Amino acid sequence: MNKQVNLFTIGFTQKKAEQFFEILLQAGVKRVIDTRLNNASQLAGFTKKQDLEYFLKKIGEIEYIHNLDLAPTKDILEEYKKKRINWVTYEERFKELITKRQIERKVSPALLSEACLLCSEAKPHNCHRRLVAEYLQSKLDTAININHL
Repeated sequence: MNKQVNLFTIGFTQKKAEQFFEILLQAGVKRVIDTRLNNASQLAGFTKKQDLEYFLKKIGEIEYIHNLDLAPTKDILEEYKKKRINWVTYEERFKELITKRQIERKVSPALLSEACLLCSEAKPHNCHRRLVAEYLQSKLDTAININHL
């Protein structure tokens, strides 16, 4: 068992840029791992890919990584957004997807250490970033402490 890893998660909606970046800085986040399928949407505001990468580096020397292996497929996301499936079904399908993708082989404890999984949902309860964090916590041979910011 390796040393304990602090893994954070954050959603950017319902947060102003100042609040968002202050939360990351105060938590000591070293790397943001973007788990969104679409990180270039106009809805993303200050978290559009190129803007976010720039702000993170400039404001806090925070690294930015976009990892599509940690994102839902367009099909799963659309079904949920259009209310064709409920959260329970979404969660089941997403867990099947990340199991099939074997995401635990694609991220190392070192990469996750002091990292923050990013998506848009304000709260982690009905968000895939929580599912990713919990899945990795159960699969990796490292103690992962999950902190939802």
